[in-house]
Amino acid sequence: MHIPENYLSPSTCGVFGLAMIPIWAHAIKKVHATVPREKMPLLGVAAAFCFLAMMFNIPLPGGTTGHAVCGTLIAILFGPWAATIAVSIALIIQAVFFGDGGILAIGANCFNMAFVLPLVGFGVYSFIVGRGDKTLGRELVAAGVASYVAINAAALCAAIEFGVQPLLFTDAAGQALYCPYPLWISVPAMLAGHLTVFGAAEVVFTVGILAFVRKTAPSFGVETSVDTPTGAKALAPVYVLVAALVALTPLGLLAEGDAWGEWGTEDLADMVGYMPVGLGEGWEWSSLMPDYSIGSLPDIAGYLLSAVIGVALLVIIFRLVAAAMKPTVSFD
Repeated sequence: MHIPENYLSPSTCGVFGLAMIPIWAHAIKKVHATVPREKMPLLGVAAAFCFLAMMFNIPLPGGTTGHAVCGTLIAILFGPWAATIAVSIALIIQAVFFGDGGILAIGANCFNMAFVLPLVGFGVYSFIVGRGDKTLGRELVAAGVASYVAINAAALCAAIEFGVQPLLFTDAAGQALYCPYPLWISVPAMLAGHLTVFGAAEVVFTVGILAFVRKTAPSFGVETSVDTPTGAKALAPVYVLVAALVALTPLGLLAEGDAWGEWGTEDLADMVGYMPVGLGEGWEWSSLMPDYSIGSLPDIAGYLLSAVIGVALLVIIFRLVAAAMKPTVSFD
């Protein structure tokens, strides 16, 4: 679902970039008001779940791949606006350091996966949970349904963004300048994988991690009981889970091929029979670790080290944010 560089026109990217500015500003205000300073580093750990989930590529018949996002999971634990910030930072790190998603397309990718996904997911979750007693079983069912609906809503947005490009931007010969697939191809192609395998993967990641956290580390999140134990020892299971996911990320290398809409320019030209001008001559960012590879290291080592670097960056960023926040004043 990561839209690569030059698949969207510069004007489309500009619209989504501008649209995200007030969204991020509102999200920052909400996070400042709802996430306590002492919980901010934990939001970085939650963002790490998102980053790692997106490294587990899952194959589909036909040679395409996809992944989970875990945006609904973060929204349930820390609130939808905190999820917007957490997923946005994860996506920016992926684009800048690993070339996963275009730099110009950051606004569009954040709109789909960091705004639409967590807000839709949290809305569906709240609707289901609010209609009965909030037992763990009910919460997990709500989380599963919400995460499935949310990832498909995000996929639909991406499909529409892809599909309008050949309708709006063509050359004198009528050939597409950017993504060449119109809506009647992009929408069913994107939703086919997300309504089936990738939607199921999102449910598994969301429900599995949420159940684990609720049972082993109930203080991980913003809505916790006063009597819930806190501190490093109480949160140790979460850190162990992050480490386990990092160790398992090379499984993502088993899925061969690219996600739909994330092909290289030469591969796309072979498929459609021509090179869209905007894709062939567009701006390119040279990431430090393209495709989660590092120099001449073996693929598995590069993937593992990329996972460690991504998680470390997220944890450091949110710890720095926490350090910059004013301490909570208590009048007890």
